[in-house]
Amino acid sequence: METEREIARVFTLRWSDADANGHVRHTVYSELGVEARMAFLRAGGFGWNEIEAAGIGPVLLREELEYLRELTIDEQVRVDLRVAGASPDGGRWRIRHQISKANGELAARVTVTGGWIDLHARRLTHPPAALKALFDVAPRTEDFEELKSLRR
Repeated sequence: METEREIARVFTLRWSDADANGHVRHTVYSELGVEARMAFLRAGGFGWNEIEAAGIGPVLLREELEYLRELTIDEQVRVDLRVAGASPDGGRWRIRHQISKANGELAARVTVTGGWIDLHARRLTHPPAALKALFDVAPRTEDFEELKSLRR
């Protein structure tokens, strides 16, 4: 579901998402964030083909997970996306996902800091103007922080 002020996806947790104890594996939280981020990019006109054609790719520099409530198989979860930080040049960004249970209870928070890598030079680069604009209009967290721009 997407609105002007909200970007979110709903997922049903699968048998393969759980460990032998029936608990959702820790890596699944990160994977849910990836799926939400890629859906955000696709909805903004930047599916994999468009990103690849631009010669760039998203790269994570840091990932932080906070586990708050247990998730189980067959449970539906809602994963939202808010920009928690960005550099003025668009080269660096921070995204925070809140993973909520069907009853609205917050189960986890995933925060990633990353940027855009030039796939040929293998170094951080600036995104195309339309991709920067997508991040500029995305919902912000209350503690949004301006990040340092890339050096030229």
